Amino acid sequence: MDLEKIIFLKYGELSTKKDNRNFFLKVLNNNIKKVLKDAEISYDYGRMFIKVNDDDLANVINKLKNIFGIYEIVIGYSSKKRNEEDICHSLKELLENKEFTTFKVEVKRSDKSFPKDSMTLRKDLGAFILKNLPNKKVDVNNPELIVNVEIRQKEVLIYFDKIKGLGGYPVSCAGKGMLMLSGGIDSPVAGYMAIKRGVKIEAIYFESPPHTSEAALDKVKALAKKLALYNNDIKLHIINFTKIQEAIYQNIPKEYLITIMRRMMYRISGIVASRVNAKIIVNGESIGQVASQTLTSIQVINEIVKIPVIRPVACFDKLEIIDIAKKIGTYDISILPYEDCCTIFVPEHPIINPTRQKCEEYEKLIPYEDMIFETVKNKKTIIITVDDKDDYKDLL
Repeated sequence: MDLEKIIFLKYGELSTKKDNRNFFLKVLNNNIKKVLKDAEISYDYGRMFIKVNDDDLANVINKLKNIFGIYEIVIGYSSKKRNEEDICHSLKELLENKEFTTFKVEVKRSDKSFPKDSMTLRKDLGAFILKNLPNKKVDVNNPELIVNVEIRQKEVLIYFDKIKGLGGYPVSCAGKGMLMLSGGIDSPVAGYMAIKRGVKIEAIYFESPPHTSEAALDKVKALAKKLALYNNDIKLHIINFTKIQEAIYQNIPKEYLITIMRRMMYRISGIVASRVNAKIIVNGESIGQVASQTLTSIQVINEIVKIPVIRPVACFDKLEIIDIAKKIGTYDISILPYEDCCTIFVPEHPIINPTRQKCEEYEKLIPYEDMIFETVKNKKTIIITVDDKDDYKDLL
C-alpha cells in the first residue's frame, strides 16, 4: 500500500480571503513552526500538511488545538497513486481494521481532470466497500463512519477522523493590541477573544503595593501564561499604581474614585500601547456589570484616549463569560482570593452617571500628569512563555 500517514489542516474562514489568503497562510505557517519547532510543513491554498512520527502524533495534535487559524485537524493518508483501482485497494486495507457497521462516502474532486465526477466516484467507492467488507451498510443520515476521499492534482487523501480546531485568524495577522489584564474573570476572556481575531496581545497590569500582594501579581502572571498558549508568548507590562491610587483616594470625592482611577489607567495604557505600536486597547468591560461599565461611565472614561478600545465581552452576561473562562482554563485562577487595584478602595456608592466636567474638575486636585510620567518611566516588563518555570506555576 503506497500510503503515507500525515496530518493536514483545513483553513475554514481563511479560505474566504482570496487575494490576501497567501499572507494569512504564511502567518499561520510561521506560528505553527514556532510551536512545533522542527516539523516539516508544506501548504497550498487548500490544505496545510505536517509530517510527524507516530510517537509524536498525540503531542503535535494537542499543540495544534491551541493555534488560531485552524478550522479542522485531520489525521489522514496520502497516496501518489490516483487511479480508482489503487484508491479501492487503499480503502480496503484501511477499513479492514476499523470497527463500524454503517458508513457513507464523501468525495471531493479538486482535480477536475479525474475521469469520474465526485458523485459517480462516491457511488462506485461505496459499492466497492459493500462488496468487499461484509456486514456493512450505507447510512447517509447518521453513519458510524464517514469515509472521506479527496482527489487532488498530485495525490489522493483518505481520512476518517477530524478534530475541531479553534478557527479564527492566525495570531499577529491583525497587528498588536494592549490587554488591560486584571486578576478577574473577564479580562483574560477578552484577551483570548482578541487573539482569536488575529491580534497579538501584550498585557498591562496595575499593581498597588502594599495594598495588593505579590500573590495577586503571581495570579496575573499565571493568567498571562494561560493566554500564552494561544499567543505564543506575552509581554506583561507591570505598572506600580500606588502613588496615583493613594492620591485619588485622598483627594477625590468617594463616588468618583473608580471613574477617575479608570481614566488614569486608560491614560497609562494608551501611552504604553503607543510605545509598543499596539493599535488597540483590549479590556474585559461588560455593559452594566459594575458602576464603571454603564454606558455613561464608559463614555466618560473612554474619551481620554485616542487609541480605539475593544471590549470583546461587552454584550456577554456573566455566565457566558464564565463558560469561556472555564474552557480556556483561566476561571480557577481568576477566582483565587487575591485583590487587584480594581477591588481595593471601592466606595459604597460609586457614581453610575459621571460627567466629564466633574472628572476634569476633580483631576485638577492631583498632579496626575507628573505621576503618570514617573509611573510609565518606572514600569517593569517581563516576557511570559508557555515553558516558564516561575513560582506562579503552582497556581495553574
